[in-house]
Amino acid sequence: MGASMNPDWLPDLVLSNDYQGNWPTYIEALYAFFRADFIDTKPVFQGQRLGLKRHPVIDGKEATFWHFISEGEIEADRLPAPRRCERIRWPKVVIEGNNPDIKIWKNKRNGETRINLLVESVGYLVILADRKGYLLPWTAYPIERNHEVRKKLRDYEQYRKNPW
Repeated sequence: MGASMNPDWLPDLVLSNDYQGNWPTYIEALYAFFRADFIDTKPVFQGQRLGLKRHPVIDGKEATFWHFISEGEIEADRLPAPRRCERIRWPKVVIEGNNPDIKIWKNKRNGETRINLLVESVGYLVILADRKGYLLPWTAYPIERNHEVRKKLRDYEQYRKNPW
């Protein structure tokens, strides 16, 4: 999926080439976008302001930032993911978006309620953790395979039939 196929309500991708492939400079640029969207201001989802998962703080950057730009099951071994990095400006827009392309549903993960926000047209998922009295942006990522998008849409349809 090229950048030209993205809906016009989503911000442009932030490409490493724009930073001459200089990884430290690119990370700082990504973090500046994250900081503006999640620290300097707080996103609001359906009238509820979001908190932030700060720990573990690595290189002075909060856990949520690393979850937005990296992947891996083991926290200490997460690796940067270029397609996640490029979309650093998307999570806040999706969280605050009022767009029919965004499918929203809840599920349980590790005993916790999660709110899923799927941008169906581009296969991009933002996940919020629903804690008592507040929400945390948990992770956000492009879904690489069409069958995974279809599975998420089935979850969405199931929730619509039987919300809780």
